[in-house]
This record gives sequence, structure tokens and C-alpha cells, in this order.
Amino acid sequence: MSAKIVAVANQKGGVGKTTTSVNLAACLAEGGHDVLLIDLDPQANASSALGVEAVDGRSIYGALLDGAESDPLPALIQPTAYERLSIITAEQDLAGSEVELAPHDDKLHRLRRLLERHVGQQERQGYVLLDCPPSLGILMTNALAAADSILVPLQCEFLALDGLAKILKMIEKIKAATGHEQLALEGIVLTMYDSRTNLSQQVVNDVRQVLGSQVFQTIIPRTVRLGEAPSFGQPIIAYDPNGIGAQSYRELAKEFLGRQPGAR
Repeated sequence: MSAKIVAVANQKGGVGKTTTSVNLAACLAEGGHDVLLIDLDPQANASSALGVEAVDGRSIYGALLDGAESDPLPALIQPTAYERLSIITAEQDLAGSEVELAPHDDKLHRLRRLLERHVGQQERQGYVLLDCPPSLGILMTNALAAADSILVPLQCEFLALDGLAKILKMIEKIKAATGHEQLALEGIVLTMYDSRTNLSQQVVNDVRQVLGSQVFQTIIPRTVRLGEAPSFGQPIIAYDPNGIGAQSYRELAKEFLGRQPGAR
């Protein structure tokens, strides 16, 4: 079985999207799964959060523009300090792909073709996580057209349900635009939960009432350590391995794996 491709996406920034991409990837790798994290955000926050320098020419930018018929990804993949976890870093040039891909008829499917070639050549099953930019442009559309499923981090804040409705509508638009009707909702991950406020609990209740089992049981808390870890270039399981943030992301990884076909 080939690797499963999961887009971690939300069109709003500041909701814990990159934090979730990096830490879920690290926890899956810690559990013995091969994981490739592809940083599609020109800000390269996922790259720096794993302590990997974003070097010009090592992002997926060139491969997207070339539409290569071969598999150019092996030359772009870099190891991290964590066993089984590798990364394709981002670079600022990725921002230019919004304009440069626009004239091409196949602009929404280029990442899908690249990943189909690469994933099909892998002998071991694993996961490819796509850390999307926080905007509904060509990069995010490419990610959703390439993914098997979408995992949506949702901040426990006022108007969360309004934002969720927009995300679900966005998914349907992507399906229509790309013809990718198989794109599934992997689930909603509630992030930045503050147990001291009634608002956070109300958001949890409201979202669960609307989407039920599509919402992960694991809730990611707002912690100082989770905020600090990226500045040290470490996932939370390395920076604060026994803290509540690490515990939460390990539980999320466990729940994520339990949702996969064939899981016991």
C-alpha cells in the first residue's frame, strides 16, 4: 500500500496549522511510521520548526513549475534530526507560483502528479503531510487536489463555527474545481484550548454538536511550551517531552492512526 497523503489546512492563519503539521508528523515518526512533511508555506515555518534551514532551490517550487515527468522529489527531500521523519522545505519563491502557474491548464494538478509518481515508487507505507499556506490560492488548491484527506486545525475561539462553515464550503469548491471527489475530511482538530475560559468549552461543545465523530476527541491545549518549541527548532516531543503539549500530540497521533483503514 502506498503512503497516505494528508493536507493540513485552514484558510485562516494563527490556528495552530503548522504546529499541528510538525508535531503530528514527529509523533507519527516516533511511533515507527515513515513520514514526509512538505512545507508549502512560503514563510517556511514548518521547516524552521524542525530545525531545517530553508535553502533556495530545495523547495517543491521548481518541480511545480517544470511539471517534470520524472520523480524529482528524492533530490529535494532532506533528513531531520528525528528518525523516520524527512522534509521538503519551503522557500520564499513559492509565493511566486501563484502567478507563474496561473496560465497553465493543469495548474491545479501539478502537485498531485508529482506525488503520484513519488508515492507509487515507495516500498514502505507511510504518510505524507502537506503543511498548506493560510490562503485559498493555487498552492492550497494543489495540496487538496493531491491529498487523500484534509485535516483541519480549528482554534477554540469566537466565530469558530463560522470559520468551520467556510472551510467545509471550501472543500466542496476544491472538489468541484479539481474533480477530486474522493477528497475526504480526515477530521477537525480543536487547538489552542484554554480550560480557564467558558468560551473554549462552548466552542468544543458547538463543533462536536455539528460534526460529531468528525471531530477528534483529542484537544490541543494552549501552552507556553508549544509556543516556544518552534523557536528552538524542535517539535514539542523533543523540547518538552513530558509536558501536556507533547502528551496531547501523542494522543492525536494515536487517534489519527486508529482512524485509518485496517486499524485495530
